[in-house]
Amino acid sequence: MVAHDTDALRARSADEWKHLFDSRGASSAWPNGSGVWSKREWVAPEVRDVDIVSTGEGRTALFRAERLAAELGVGELWVKQCGVSHTGSFKDLGMTVLVSVVRQALARGDLKARAVACASTGDTSASLAAYGAVAGLPVVVLLPRGLVSSAQLVQPLAHGAKVIALDTDFDGCMSVITELARRDLIYLANSMNPLRIEGQKTVAVEIAQQLGWEVPDWVILPSGNLGNAAALHAGFQLLETLGLTARLPRLCVAQAERANPMYRAVVAGKTTVTPVHAERTLASAIQIGNPVSAPRAMKALAAMNGVVEEATEDELADASAQADRAGLYTCPHTGVALAALRKLRARGVVGSRERCVVVSTAHGLKFTEFKLGYHEGTLADVRCRRANHAVELPPDVERVAAEIARGNG
Repeated sequence: MVAHDTDALRARSADEWKHLFDSRGASSAWPNGSGVWSKREWVAPEVRDVDIVSTGEGRTALFRAERLAAELGVGELWVKQCGVSHTGSFKDLGMTVLVSVVRQALARGDLKARAVACASTGDTSASLAAYGAVAGLPVVVLLPRGLVSSAQLVQPLAHGAKVIALDTDFDGCMSVITELARRDLIYLANSMNPLRIEGQKTVAVEIAQQLGWEVPDWVILPSGNLGNAAALHAGFQLLETLGLTARLPRLCVAQAERANPMYRAVVAGKTTVTPVHAERTLASAIQIGNPVSAPRAMKALAAMNGVVEEATEDELADASAQADRAGLYTCPHTGVALAALRKLRARGVVGSRERCVVVSTAHGLKFTEFKLGYHEGTLADVRCRRANHAVELPPDVERVAAEIARGNG
């Protein structure tokens, strides 16, 4: 756990913090181009500039989804585009902190490890491999064989990491990597490492900053290992504690129906999450049955008056396609969050005038197979109601003109 001296941070007033963060947003001086390190006092103030490993992460767009908001019947809908980053996922926010701290510890002789390593469903491995390459550190990643997209697999390969594909799921990979860490063979970079949470909590700060230093009514978050739920709570809590905002938003943790241990726990009235066997889901990055950050996420849920919702394969795919028709280009995990929002609004849990922010965790381009499968109608258990097909015609002007006249389907 990372603890911050909030009494020391109160030496600056809320208005002074706002002015400092806003002014850094207009600066290109190193390392202020990073949305994480421009808020370094709240993240890892002890890291020297020379040791910071950054790719300009953070500062991602808050997409105003007006058409989609109208279709879902909510007052405002914003999508925090965390996937528009160097490696295409929110993982970069936490990895910049972890790798920077590791680099400084190695330089000082405080840490000895053969490699920095992680188990991954795809995005964590891509991010660790990229930041390790920037820093010149050896990286090892364990992946569940056949369960990550081609785009996710090629990223750590391209960055020179040692990629080990295991005949198991993510939970099996996590068990192996944890034992390797226990033997001090590697330095563990998964989200159970609190350094990751420190970077990821800046999503909350950016959301508030982009909304004029106000918080939304709801934040809807696709969740697998549940570290991001704890991170968002940490960020929003610090904003409130230091007086930059007046309250916490409500939190919705959204899970795929086929990998929903937190949903099951909450529905059953439990305060702890019991591991489940995660079945194969289109939302592969959150196909996790034994989330390591579950205890922290349950605390976040309680503190933020939160709820947990699930989405079937058909619901997540349809929600993703609906968002794409409104100008977004969503990964399947963002589809889980949007489907959860749609269900909460239908039940009246989310009000018609409320401001909602959906956190998009990865770039849709990393999941081309998912997109093609939807529009080709080949996804199992998905009705593909919004599928769009290419029209093949000969190079005949009249035929093309007639097709255009028919309009869009």
